[in-house]
Amino acid sequence: MDIPKIETKSLDEIRAFQNTELKKQLAYLQQKSIYYNRLFKKHQVDINAVNTIDDLKHIPPTTKEDLQSHGADFICVDKSEIVDYMTTSGTLGEPVTFAMTDNDLNRLAYNEYLGFQCAGCNSSDIIQLMTTIDRRFMAGLAYFLGSRMLKSGMIRVGNGIPELQWDSIKRFSPTTLMAVPSFLITIIDYAEKNGIDYHASSVKKAICIGDSLRNPDFSLNTLGKKISERWPELKLYSTYASTEMGTSFTECDAGKGGHHHPDLIIVEFLDEHDRPVPAGMPGEVTVTTLGVEGMPLLRFKTGDISTAHEEPCSCGRNSFRMGPVIGRKKQMIKYKGTTLYPPALYDILENIEGVKNYVVEVFTNQIGTDEILIRIGATDHSENFEKNIKDHFRAKLRVAPSISFESVDYITSLQYPPMSRKPVNLIDRRGE
Repeated sequence: MDIPKIETKSLDEIRAFQNTELKKQLAYLQQKSIYYNRLFKKHQVDINAVNTIDDLKHIPPTTKEDLQSHGADFICVDKSEIVDYMTTSGTLGEPVTFAMTDNDLNRLAYNEYLGFQCAGCNSSDIIQLMTTIDRRFMAGLAYFLGSRMLKSGMIRVGNGIPELQWDSIKRFSPTTLMAVPSFLITIIDYAEKNGIDYHASSVKKAICIGDSLRNPDFSLNTLGKKISERWPELKLYSTYASTEMGTSFTECDAGKGGHHHPDLIIVEFLDEHDRPVPAGMPGEVTVTTLGVEGMPLLRFKTGDISTAHEEPCSCGRNSFRMGPVIGRKKQMIKYKGTTLYPPALYDILENIEGVKNYVVEVFTNQIGTDEILIRIGATDHSENFEKNIKDHFRAKLRVAPSISFESVDYITSLQYPPMSRKPVNLIDRRGE
């Protein structure tokens, strides 16, 4: 395992390194970015006075709305230098276009190369890609490029089609699955229904994106437990990433959070007033990308709430680790006096026998407050089953949402709309 030297330095040394890289990125933005030039002038920001990460507090953050409204003004290169166009998933609004140069793709490859190494992968591994590589999706391409840099093998199967997944496992003997964890349940179900001995397969680990696998204390959540109990031979690794940051945070064998790569990104954790939170407290993940040419971002607020863990890791890395995402700021729900994030609802639903699939729908009721309707795919539509589900919610959250039973196929159609690149578990109708 080749750990970059900067990740083994002390936190003070890492911070000093990042301060130097920040100065370079600020100079690049002032020279190349229409958007940030305008921002600096409007708020009278002197980049020569921004010498450390602590000084970033004098610069207003960038939001998703800024990207949606002024996307072209963030591009820092001539159109002739752009080699790839991607878009965000649009989970919280209109998708944002990202333009990438050849060097940006090299940076993306290096990022995922580091991620695979965190998960213990090397050139002897064969990775089965169970996410899309097309549909303007950054992650699938990043995994392919990172695997190529690692010199590992890759099977580009894409998402869905359990039969093809198992055919590929039998045909090519992959050691590693790159997958959305909820889909792992689907392929386990398929294997059991079709007499496939998945316990004896070549697969030893799964690097997971999208769904969370862990609780804030790093224990496996309900979904993580379900997978591990049914496929104990499979080692699970969580990751966190977004198109905007072009960087991922991947767990190592310790399973204590995703590792920060200091040469790729600066991360702040901010409160609701855009001030850094105290050490060890949850805050909104806010990023400044390093080394990006096409669309570099300065203090971009991701909307995700998480916590930094700064104690050294047993793997030898000293850079901080990012804990599991607690929720998305814009998806916070105020329900009957209780503040909720959707993952808390998902974790309860995953733990109820008889719930085959589900979608959480949030809307504004007639008195202007948040309302929750959970559409559940199940074969049992009885009042007793509904009461059982609501009792689970009351026990864990003190409140119980409304329940609507639907067919499993109908819920599947809601989870996988035509243009979606990953499963949808939340439909937020507030503001419609």
